[in-house]
Amino acid sequence: MAKESDLPSMIRLNIGGKKFCTTVDTLTHREPESMLAAMFSGRHTVCQDSEKGYIFVDRDGEHFRHILNWLRDGVVPTLSEPEYSELLREAEYYQLLGLIERINAVFNKRKEDSEPDSELTRTDIIKCIQSERVRFRGINLSGLDLSKLDLSFVDFSYACLKNVFFSRANLQCAKFRDVDAESSIFHNATLRECEFTGANLRGALLAGASLQSANLQGKFFLCSE
Repeated sequence: MAKESDLPSMIRLNIGGKKFCTTVDTLTHREPESMLAAMFSGRHTVCQDSEKGYIFVDRDGEHFRHILNWLRDGVVPTLSEPEYSELLREAEYYQLLGLIERINAVFNKRKEDSEPDSELTRTDIIKCIQSERVRFRGINLSGLDLSKLDLSFVDFSYACLKNVFFSRANLQCAKFRDVDAESSIFHNATLRECEFTGANLRGALLAGASLQSANLQGKFFLCSE
């Protein structure tokens, strides 16, 4: 078994084909309970390419530079939401609890920053749909996550529904007359017998949505699947 003192101060890593050079201290200091710290603590044997001296890790190397920068400086990069999701997956693999916590904090802050445009929260919506007749006519619900809710027969007429997540929601017989639903997401939603007369659905995503007998006569019906 190699002792920590036996490990070279310079570590060469091959992460999914991308090459990196760093130090044992960088890999072990900030996140001492992580998988990376365990690998280079001296408690485990690590296999090196005998010819070039690289240690191979079979992971996507695209975001490993962000992981190294976190371990060096405690810095979380500014990324798009999909990129943060990819970085979070890598952080979970390497068991970097501090980085996981910071990424989740960024997600929560972005969600808080995006919600003030809406007049209601997801919780408010859930409380409202427990009543028999629900109307959100003319209300600004921009950016809300309304996925997987039963919103059948709800009247959203004249509401602002920009960037609303309706994925897998039951919207059967809902009314979207003259709504602004630009860039909203209706993936796998039930839209049977819905009315979209005069609706702005520019950039709306409808992949997998059920649209039987729906009225799709929107003003801007430029949707994507």
